[in-house]
Amino acid sequence: MPSVRKAVVLAAGYGTRLLPATKAQPKETLPLVDKPIIQYTVEEAAASGISQVVIVTAAGKRAVEDHFDRTWELEATLREKGDLERLREIQRIADLADIVYVRQAEQKGVGHAVLQAKHVVGNEPFALFFPDDVIVADPPCTRQMIDVFEERGGSVLAVQQVADAEVESYGIVAGRDDGERIMRISGLVEKPRLEEAPSRLGIVGRYILTPEIFEELEHTAPGKGREIQLTDGIASLLERQPVYAYQFEGRRYDTGRPLGLLTAAIEIGLRRADIGPGLREFLRALPLDD
Repeated sequence: MPSVRKAVVLAAGYGTRLLPATKAQPKETLPLVDKPIIQYTVEEAAASGISQVVIVTAAGKRAVEDHFDRTWELEATLREKGDLERLREIQRIADLADIVYVRQAEQKGVGHAVLQAKHVVGNEPFALFFPDDVIVADPPCTRQMIDVFEERGGSVLAVQQVADAEVESYGIVAGRDDGERIMRISGLVEKPRLEEAPSRLGIVGRYILTPEIFEELEHTAPGKGREIQLTDGIASLLERQPVYAYQFEGRRYDTGRPLGLLTAAIEIGLRRADIGPGLREFLRALPLDD
């Protein structure tokens, strides 16, 4: 079985839930503590053993590309100042992975965005990331999923229990238990009404997909909003090969929403040795109104 060496990162969306901050700045480059959101994604991919990352971008996303490029003038300035720690950090960012960029010229849905990476991924399994979902885990969430893929040989979707009030915001899976934290999927529904949901397991932004997903997406008709839905393609893939849901170990933050971004910054900041103590003291002294 081929190993998972490539990842596709979807960074072509408008980020409307974070307007007006995203009017002129890609949501993927908004800071989470002192790193842009998308850097957490690429670091997770690299820490999971992935060597090539395909980032699907769109118009107005140049800042994403610039962030992972070398900035010779900045490096020279830091070297002259003797700030070697920051110099090593920005050099590390450029060396995280072999990064390839492809463009989604039209907003035709997540499935359409994934198809833009087909010519780079080729006939290999790959990891798919939604960078809005920042997942803190050890080992990384994607590494956990790759291990499941290598053991089971089928596509793997990251899932977690979601509250009743949030069911209509997720793709929800149905199936039977097939091991610790693993379910063999028998069906999935995109954003169902609560009474129609087959479970409370919602799909979140990590997938390990076999290359057959490209063929399924090419034959998937546009659905809601006249967009090609990834879940429709996976539902078709189910008819050809097994697909598994995996309840990962770790903490997920939805940074595509203001509250999620703020919560992630506080919790991740508290874990940092350099800023955690000061932030904790600030929060203790913060006057809170009833």
